[in-house]
Amino acid sequence: MKRLIEQEYIVRKNFLGLLACCLAAYFSYHIVQGDRSYMRYISLSQSIQKYEIVHETLSAEKEALYKKVSMMRPGSVDRDLVEEQVRKILGFRHAQEWDYLSHDMK
Repeated sequence: MKRLIEQEYIVRKNFLGLLACCLAAYFSYHIVQGDRSYMRYISLSQSIQKYEIVHETLSAEKEALYKKVSMMRPGSVDRDLVEEQVRKILGFRHAQEWDYLSHDMK
């Protein structure tokens, strides 16, 4: 019985210390592994960098397409671009090119 009383005294005496240790452990865990943790911050930073590169690439492609479209508008048609698109999409070739291509296939 005396031992039990001594243990209760030790627990009461060190209660604030134990509570402080438990709280420190709890918050330390969440700083490292929680939803708003340092690891999550690093992961999101890397994702942001990756998507910024994708955004820059897509923006450059968009600008290139805008330039092509502006060259194909009425009043400012670029004949070379139109010819390139006709060859690419419709598969049209000059007669001399067909002779050249058929000669290479033989």
